[in-house]
Amino acid sequence: MDVRKQASSLLESLADRLGVSAGGITIGALCVAAAGLAGWWAFATPTPPPVEDVLPRIDGTGPLVTAPADAAPTTIVVHVDGGVVRPGVHELESGARVIDAIEAAAGLTPEADRGRLNLAAPVADGQRVWVPVEGEDEPAIEPVTGGVVGSEGSPGGVVNLNSADQAALETLPGVGPSIAAAILQHREREGAFERVEDLLEVAGIGPSRLAQLEPLVSV
Repeated sequence: MDVRKQASSLLESLADRLGVSAGGITIGALCVAAAGLAGWWAFATPTPPPVEDVLPRIDGTGPLVTAPADAAPTTIVVHVDGGVVRPGVHELESGARVIDAIEAAAGLTPEADRGRLNLAAPVADGQRVWVPVEGEDEPAIEPVTGGVVGSEGSPGGVVNLNSADQAALETLPGVGPSIAAAILQHREREGAFERVEDLLEVAGIGPSRLAQLEPLVSV
C-alpha cells in the first residue's frame, strides 16, 4: 500500500471515529492551517511607524525670516535736469550711477557738455542730477554732475563725518533722519571718527550699508 492510500485510509478511520465525513476533516484542517498562517504573519510583520514620526512636522510656528536692518532700498528716485531729452523725476535701481540716470531721461541732448560729467559717479535717493549745456553756468542750487554733493556743496565732493551736519548726512544713500542723528550722537559721545569703518559702531549701519557709504564719506 502506498503512502497516498495509507493517508486516505487513516483519514476515513478518523472520520468514522468523529462521526464526520472525510471532506469535513480536510476543510477543517485547511482552516486551522490558514488561521495559523495568518497569526504568524500578524506577529512577524512589524507595524510601520506613524507618518508624523517619519516626516518632519510642519506646524507654521517656526521663526519668521526678517530682512536685515541695514538692507538698502531696491529702488531710488532722482531728479534729472539740464541737457537731457526727458528732464524730470525718474526711478532707478539702488546702486545706480549718473549714466543710468541719464539713460532713464532718454539720453543727452546734442548741446549737453559731456566733458563736465562723471558718468560713473553713484547717485542717491532724492538727489538731483544736473547735466550742463555748452557754455551754461552752474545753477544756484547744488548740482550733482559727477558725484555726491559734499558737506561744502561742491560737486563730486564727499561728506566729512566729523564736520557734516544732520542735513548733509541725510544726502547719503540709505541715511535717513534716524541714522543721521545716530551718527551725530556717536560723534558727540565718542569723539571724532578716526576712520570710515567706525561707522559700524553706529546703530543701523551694517557691512552692506558701510560698503555703500565708503566711497562717499571721509574723516
